[in-house]
This record gives sequence, structure tokens and C-alpha cells, in this order.
Amino acid sequence: MDQPAPISQPLGPAVAPPLRDRLTIPVLASGGILMAVMQTVVVPLLPDLPRLTGASAAAVSWTVTATLLSGAVLTPVLGRAGDMYGKRRVLTGALALMTIGSVLCALSSDIGVLIAARALQGAAASVVPLSISILRDELPPERRGSAVALMSSTVGIGAALGLPLAALVVQYADWHTMFWLTSALGATGVAATWWAVKESPVREPGRFDVLGALGLAAGLVCLLLGVSQGGSWGWGSARVLGLFLGAALVLALWWWQQLRAERPLVDLRLVSRPRVGLSHVAALLTGFAFYANSLVTAQLVQAPKASGYGLGLSIVATGLCLLPSGVTMLLFSPLSARISAARGPRITLALGAAVIACGYAVRIADSRDLWMIIIGATVVATGTTLAYSALPTLILRAVPAGQTASANGVNVLMRTIGQATSSAAVAAVLVHHSGPVGGVPIPTLHGYLLAFAMAGAVALAACAAALAIPGDGTPDGTRRAEDTTRGARDQAMEGA
Repeated sequence: MDQPAPISQPLGPAVAPPLRDRLTIPVLASGGILMAVMQTVVVPLLPDLPRLTGASAAAVSWTVTATLLSGAVLTPVLGRAGDMYGKRRVLTGALALMTIGSVLCALSSDIGVLIAARALQGAAASVVPLSISILRDELPPERRGSAVALMSSTVGIGAALGLPLAALVVQYADWHTMFWLTSALGATGVAATWWAVKESPVREPGRFDVLGALGLAAGLVCLLLGVSQGGSWGWGSARVLGLFLGAALVLALWWWQQLRAERPLVDLRLVSRPRVGLSHVAALLTGFAFYANSLVTAQLVQAPKASGYGLGLSIVATGLCLLPSGVTMLLFSPLSARISAARGPRITLALGAAVIACGYAVRIADSRDLWMIIIGATVVATGTTLAYSALPTLILRAVPAGQTASANGVNVLMRTIGQATSSAAVAAVLVHHSGPVGGVPIPTLHGYLLAFAMAGAVALAACAAALAIPGDGTPDGTRRAEDTTRGARDQAMEGA
């Protein structure tokens, strides 16, 4: 006699994920935006800081340089630490250091304390690569692309929001108020991250490479210090040449040590693979091309009307001019994820670099009318969104799960080096093409157009580097690593 067929139970209503799980992406994205805001809030203060602190203009410039140097050094180091000791733990620590730095800035007007505090805030540069690694570990593939794209765009979104916010505070309140505000936001971010973000079970075992971290730190400090101070110290000065020579020697020794270390800070054999290495080259070139837009736009619209091209805008109005770029980056990050899903992140990166070049073509065509300046800057921001959103996806597809934070940290480092180089190159061009206006040297319009042309050419080079990256198919090793990631996460959930 046949057994009756089992009656299938009706499916109940879908159970919504816990609130903590639903808030993971917004909390991580807010951390990235806050990091970018922290990096830009000091910019409106720079002209007034010598008067407010009693320090020289050269000393005040270190409030920016210190953040750049510490961020470049700590990003790959904290990325590796996250892979080894827990990404949420290291992410929370980086946000805490950023918040402590903001509190110190709020409490003091001493330039030495401010520089040290800004160096502490540089630790937050690791927030984006650590967050992207967490998203890879915790999200299913169908949600991962859009979340990673949003996380990558937070750098531009925060920068566009931070400048007008800081300018408003500086104009209408005591400048310490700005740092008290960012301190409160930072403390909220630390608490929210600890509560809403799960600790990833994916770890890379081994002993931390202290020697490799010290060698990389020394080499990067020499390199970036020479790049950032070359304009003021003189590119042919003994100090700058000595820094570049020291950087070359130290980084060469570091490379040799990394190839022989059992658990290196940076897996150089992985970096030497075309898919990873060319992604890092594209990141450096894209960082260069993107950063020129922010640097030049702010100076151009604030130039006095007597220059013949300047608009004489205030710092608040300048920040508002850059605001559409931040909104555009927020709106276009989902589009980047869809293009990457349909065509692959390599094509998205190449398309983004090409759009950046088109934006600079608009800037060259017309940099006198405010509405054309805003359109050109927004086009560059759109291309930056596409490119920056594709870069971490390329890295995620090319490296094992246990090295995602450190690999993305190196990629962010390459962007930082590109931005530092862009700052030095743009400054050199504008200084060389300057003329007196009211007894003060002001860059000429021709100098700005040359800077746009240089950035556009670098963007085309980034496009070529992107097209040279091998196909986007996920390698077997990465697929196995992702299977291991999901297995470890499932076991952790069952144990809980």
C-alpha cells in the first residue's frame, strides 16, 4: 500500500533580520563618511590657524601632512592586523583613535598638540578597507556589490559634506566647536560599530610582522614627506633628495625582507599577479586624477575677480559648489555595482577613468562660468564614483578571504600616494604659472587649464591600466576561500 505523500507545510511570513543586521551597512558607511569629514574639516581653518595658534604657516601645514603620513602608514598595517586579530576589533580601535584626536583638537590651541592629534586621526584611513572586508565576510553575494560600492563612495561623500559643514561652523562659531561636534559623532560611531557590526570569524593565522611594519612605515614617511614638502623645501634641496634616496633604499630592503618573511605584512607574490598589481596601479592613477578636481576647484572659484577669471567666492560658497559632487557620488554608487555585476569591475573602472577624463575636458572648455565649473566637477565626481567603487571589487575577486583587509589597505595606500603626488604636481604647475594681482601672486587661468590637462591625461592612463587587467572571472582559490568564509560563519552562528 502506497504511503500517503507528505503534506508540505505552508511557508510562514518571511522573518525580518534583526535590527543589528539591518544596520550593519548604514553604520559602516557612516563610519567611512565620518572619516572623510574628519580629514577635510581642518581645511577651512588653515588660513586662520597661524593667528589662532601663534604658529607659523609652515607649522600649521603639518595639521594636514601629519594626517596624510599616519594614514598612509597605518592603513596597510591595521588592515593586516584586522585580518589576523579581528576586523571589527581593529575597526573600532581606529574609530576610537580618530575620536580621541578630535577631543584633543577641541581641548587645545597648541600647534604641537594639534599636529599630534591630527596624526591620531590618520588611523581612520583604515576604516574603508576594514569595512569592505567585513562586508565580504558577512553579506551574501547578491548584496555585496552594492554595499561595497557605497562603502567606496563614502570617501568622496564625506569630503563633499565636510568642507561646507566646517566652513559654516568656522564662520559662525568658535573653531573648537567643530571638533567637539566631530568628537560627539566619533563617539557615536564607535558605540554603533561595536553594537551593530559582527566580528568576522575569518582570520589569517600567524605572528604579526613587526619588522615589516616598521620598514614600510619608514619608507612611506620618507617618500610622502618628500612629495608633500618638495614645493616648500625645494625639489632639488638636500633634504628632499635625501628623503627620496632614503625611501628608495628602505623600501628596497623592505621588499627583500617581505619576500623572505614567513608571514609578511604584504604578500608581494600576490601583488605581483597582474590582476592585483594592475589594480593597485589603476588606484594610484585614479587617486591622482580625482584629487586634482578638489584642489583646483576650491582655488579657482575663490580667486579674486581682479584675476580676470576668478569668482571671489567665500569658503562657505565654495563648499556648496562641491556639494553636488558628494550627492552625485551617493546616487551613482548603486549604478556602479550594477555595471560591475553585468560587465565586470574591470570595465566599470575603465569607464570611470574615461568619465573623469571627460570631466576635465569640460573644465578645459569653460572654467569661467560657475554653472560649467559645477558641471565639470560633478562629471569628475561621477567618474570617481564608478572607479572607486570598482577597485575594491577587483581586489575582493583576486585575493583570498583571509587577506582582503590588508589587500584593500594597500589599494587605499596607493590612492593616498596618488593624491599626495597630485597635490605636489598641481602646486608645482600653479606656482610656475602665476602672476601678480594686487601685489599678490595668483595662479593664471592657463595654469589651471594645464592642471586639468595633466589630470585628464593621468585619468586616460588609469583607463588603459584598467583595460590591461586580466578578465574578471573569480579564480578557484578565491571561490574556495569564500566557501570557507561562509562555512566558518555558519559554524559560528550554530555555536551561538
